[in-house]
Amino acid sequence: MQKQKIQKEEVQEQETKRPEKTRYHLVFSGSVQAVGFRYRAVHAAGSLGLTGWVKNCWDGTVEMEAQGRPEEIRRMIGMIADSRYINIENVQAKEIALETESGFHIR
Repeated sequence: MQKQKIQKEEVQEQETKRPEKTRYHLVFSGSVQAVGFRYRAVHAAGSLGLTGWVKNCWDGTVEMEAQGRPEEIRRMIGMIADSRYINIENVQAKEIALETESGFHIR
C-alpha cells in the first residue's frame, strides 16, 4: 500500500513538472506533398485541440507550427504519418515561443 502511494505521488510530481503547453516549429521532409499531408494535419490537430498552421514549401518540404501539450503534438504527428501515401523521412523540430491563436489552418 505504501509503495503504491509513493508511486502515485511520483507520477503526480512528474505531471506538475510537464509543461501545460508548448509550441514547435516543424519541418517535414520525405513524401509529404501532394499526398494529403496538410489536410490530415488540420483534421488531427482539430481532433486533439491543437492550434497552429501548416504549409507546403517550395523545396518539397512541409512546414508547420503546432501548439499544445507535447504528447498531443507527438500524437498528431503519428496520426499524420499513419497514411500509406505519406512517408515522413525526417522531422526538424525547434521549440518556440507560445502564441495567442485559435484553430489550426492551412497557410
